[in-house]
Amino acid sequence: MTPAVTPNTTPAPALTLKAGTSWSDAWRRCLAVAPEAFREDRVLNLWGAAWRADGRALPATSPVDGGPVAGPPRLDAAAAHRAVRACLDQHRAWRHVPLGERRARVAAALDALTHHRDLLALLLVWEIGKPWRLARADVDRAVDGVRWYVDGIEPMVEGRTPLDGPVSNIASWNYPMSVLVHAMLVQALAGNAVIAKTPTDGGVACLTLACALAAREGVPVTLVSGSGGELSEALVRAPEIGCVSFVGGRDTGAAVATAIADRGKRHVLEQEGLNTWGIWNHTDWDALTAVLPKLFDYGKQRCTAYPRFVVQRALFDDFLAAYLPAVRTLRVGHPLAVEQPDDPFPRLDFGPVINAAKAKELTDQVAEAVDRGAVPLYRGRPADARFLPGQDTGAYVQPVTLLNPPPSSPLHHAEPFGPVDTIVLVDTEAELLAAMNASNGALVATLSTDDRATYERLAPQIRAFKVGHGTPRPRGDREELFGGFGASWRGAFVGGELLVKAVTQGPPGERLPGNFPDYHLMP
Repeated sequence: MTPAVTPNTTPAPALTLKAGTSWSDAWRRCLAVAPEAFREDRVLNLWGAAWRADGRALPATSPVDGGPVAGPPRLDAAAAHRAVRACLDQHRAWRHVPLGERRARVAAALDALTHHRDLLALLLVWEIGKPWRLARADVDRAVDGVRWYVDGIEPMVEGRTPLDGPVSNIASWNYPMSVLVHAMLVQALAGNAVIAKTPTDGGVACLTLACALAAREGVPVTLVSGSGGELSEALVRAPEIGCVSFVGGRDTGAAVATAIADRGKRHVLEQEGLNTWGIWNHTDWDALTAVLPKLFDYGKQRCTAYPRFVVQRALFDDFLAAYLPAVRTLRVGHPLAVEQPDDPFPRLDFGPVINAAKAKELTDQVAEAVDRGAVPLYRGRPADARFLPGQDTGAYVQPVTLLNPPPSSPLHHAEPFGPVDTIVLVDTEAELLAAMNASNGALVATLSTDDRATYERLAPQIRAFKVGHGTPRPRGDREELFGGFGASWRGAFVGGELLVKAVTQGPPGERLPGNFPDYHLMP
């Protein structure tokens, strides 16, 4: 008689926080590295070349575990106007600093950022929930990207001059370093003083440390916090501002566009769009399976995420056979939870979304879509996630995939900004194009098709700035240009030399590549 096999019921070991990575550890390091910018209980605002304990510091919590982190010290409108006027004074001096000296100061700032790379990354983990590898990549992309400009700036500014006023930066919370700090340092390298508003939802400590390191090297940066409604009069409408650079949603972007419409002010407004991935007469399913987990990096909380798949109905069974095994491999959890305190950082695809309110919004949207007819094809299991014992998990959302979200659902026409995929089935090329263009313009798109001629014929009809052939399109670094079609972009395109052109004056009558009220010009 064969003896019964007793199943292994040994519970998995409880996870613990990686040694030296607590928020209090990170905060103590900030106090030691930049005591001019941090106090025991708050961060400071930077304006008029001085760190100031003004503004009302609001409480804030980490999406990672719901614990307290640094909150933004919010200025009122009057203080913001004073900060803008002080920034203009810095601008008038900085625009006459020789290029060689500007290069040296920005390069020194990059060296300082590199030296404190791991602290900046740790702050990103706690403040906006990025897994460690993605947090470090955000810092590295900022530094490496600006170094490319430092090394090649001369021909980019030849025959050009800085703007008449400083550049105002208002950006979303998801990429504080590789988008916001990167833009600020390139704008300064081109001869402009820069002012930035800290994102409302997170990143204030990371940005404060980065600006402290840059300010020490004499780079004219201003960093302030406050509500968008109260600060917009100063940061968007003030006559001292030479250019407004905005990254965020369409509603806020439209308000910014309206505010500058009659002022002839230089502007760069990157807005959201529903980036789509089309599948048409395609057979290389192994390639699709391999790339799918990467599309969930940071829980799809990025402007170039692909939350919508538009699939030829006849290929739907093959698509599912490629898709489902890939999403089942996704690793979700606390970005700093390990089995032993000295273990390496966990390799996760994503941690929390930005806050518990966003998690509830996504969960409610999914439930409503299913209630109105969407078919749930996949739901990640919370039991498979990596969490510390008893931690707050209110900001975590497991990956979800829905088939055919109803037209009444926000998931049908808008970017969810979270780990929610939707699939739409089509039967004709016309339906494919209509579904891929559902949001009136996007930043990126991809079409997977075996036939190159089919791609060449359909890609120009997809209203996205970049269209990949079977591969995802990134935002771009260094020389790669970036922009958007339709409602996803307003103003000058950026990337490569276009970023410098967007924040400098060229010859009279110059028409910059971009999407402007009176013209659209591709590079």
